[in-house]
Formats: sequence, C-alpha cells, structure tokens
Amino acid sequence: MANLYSEVLLDHFRNPRNFGRLPDADITYEDFNPLCGDRIRIELELNGDVVKAARFQGDGCAISLAAASMLTELIVGVRIDDAELISNDLLLSSLQSSIKPARINCALLPLEVLRSGVRTHTRSA
Repeated sequence: MANLYSEVLLDHFRNPRNFGRLPDADITYEDFNPLCGDRIRIELELNGDVVKAARFQGDGCAISLAAASMLTELIVGVRIDDAELISNDLLLSSLQSSIKPARINCALLPLEVLRSGVRTHTRSA
C-alpha cells in the first residue's frame, strides 16, 4: 500500500482522527457507495453556526476512511455554510495521493455525506 498512497493518506487510515460518535450531535448523516460497499457516517456538533466538533465512523477502504479523517480535521472551527462548500479538489489534494479515477468516489464519499447532512439540517432548521 505504501507505494500507492502518500504517507498522509496512510497516516489518516492507520491513525484516524476524530473517529467515533458525538453524544450530542446536531447533524448526523450516513451514506454508502453501492459500487464498493464503503459506508461513512459523519456527526457534527455545532456552536451557533460553527462546527465545534466532528466525528466519523465507517467501514471502507483506506481511501474513504482516510478522506473522512482528513475531512473532520478540515471542518472543525469552520462555519457550517462554509464546510458544505469544501471542494472536491481541496479534499483530494489534502490526501496528497494520486487517486485513480475508479477510486475517486471512495475519496469523495465523506464529502458527499457532509454535504447531504448539512442540506438536511438546513432544511429542517
């Protein structure tokens, strides 16, 4: 695996940041990639409109779990409206790996979960 992925990606896979549950989550959303079976759940605790804490859980490949870990680091302290606007390119470049086109959906699953969770929260607020 070390030849395929960057040290950043492997570190987030082996030592995921913010893995677990938030007992008082304001936003919870889970989805899966039907093509490969990866499943990611993201939970956010808000302080007003700012992400106070972010956690994730999931079952998936190294790419999807590392991307979820990286994403939780990117969004803590960010306004919820801005968190939803994190670009695909920002998340992909943060992983510092050359991810093959067939695996891009793995890397972007956590971001899609975040976006869907924020949209669901915004509609219900």
